[in-house]
Amino acid sequence: MSLVKRKKDFRYMERIEGRLVNIAEGLELHTGVFDAVEQKKIVDFVYRLQAKGRAGILGERTYSEPRKWMRGKGRVTIQFGCCYNYATDKDGNLPGIVRSVEADPMPPLLISMIKRMVSWRVLPPTCVPNSCIINLYDKDDCIPPHIDHHDFLRPFCTVSFLSECNILFGANLKVLGPGEFSGSLAIPLPLGSVLILKGNGADIAKHCVPAVPAKRISITFRKMDDRKLPYRYTPDPELRNLRQLASPSVKPSAQPAHSSPQAVSPHSQNLMPDVRLTTTPASQARKAEFQAQKPETASQSVKDSMSSNPFGANDFPTLSSTSSKPSKRSWK
Repeated sequence: MSLVKRKKDFRYMERIEGRLVNIAEGLELHTGVFDAVEQKKIVDFVYRLQAKGRAGILGERTYSEPRKWMRGKGRVTIQFGCCYNYATDKDGNLPGIVRSVEADPMPPLLISMIKRMVSWRVLPPTCVPNSCIINLYDKDDCIPPHIDHHDFLRPFCTVSFLSECNILFGANLKVLGPGEFSGSLAIPLPLGSVLILKGNGADIAKHCVPAVPAKRISITFRKMDDRKLPYRYTPDPELRNLRQLASPSVKPSAQPAHSSPQAVSPHSQNLMPDVRLTTTPASQARKAEFQAQKPETASQSVKDSMSSNPFGANDFPTLSSTSSKPSKRSWK
């Protein structure tokens, strides 16, 4: 955690309704949160999810791969936790969270990423994400100017993989052509970095990603407003009571002599006891049930993804563990 670099002083003044406003207030860039080995494991997992989506194994509204009919159109999305409508759909559902749709729950690897970001003081424990959307970009794909829907609380964050690109911010972003935009402020997104959006950076400035020069993956994590939760949503117990590690510059207080074995200083291990994933009887039963229902190839895929641990045992929750929440889909 001490190697993570954090920039929290973004500043760009724009005149809005006659007064100067720092449109970048609230933006934070945390670099070095996920190293190269971790990035590869996450990217490989995303491509396995894409294969399952194309095979029809994921939920109907979990996986979307629109036809590429022009430059900048056709970005693949995979959603967990909720189904978010970008525009009014054929059933008349307005943009926002579609509460009537029961979405696939977040896979254990994505939950582990959330735990890393909370424990490493990237995300606050007061706004733990319970939904995410994975964007898979081909060359020339983009995200047009927008402000994230207020069905989601602030802050939210996006993690970058595969290739670097710029994200543009501005109160009045301009569309120059298909996938081409101009804005006041451009922020490069390094690989493995986490961009936090809140304050003016989330609610006054719009943001967009111009057509990317190469394949890219981003994972955006957001917490749903409790008033907008899907009707059949069940909270994941693995995301409760997450804690932050002590800042590297803060000296931990001495532990009392009668402290229990669980009351360990954060500096003696990289994750607090209640931030670690544990294998429960329910999760073991879920794995056995899935392997009994699916063909041998799918079973082997589950075995491979669950047995491989892409992160160190002491600095990241292991992937051999799963959430105790019953799975609705075979996304592992």
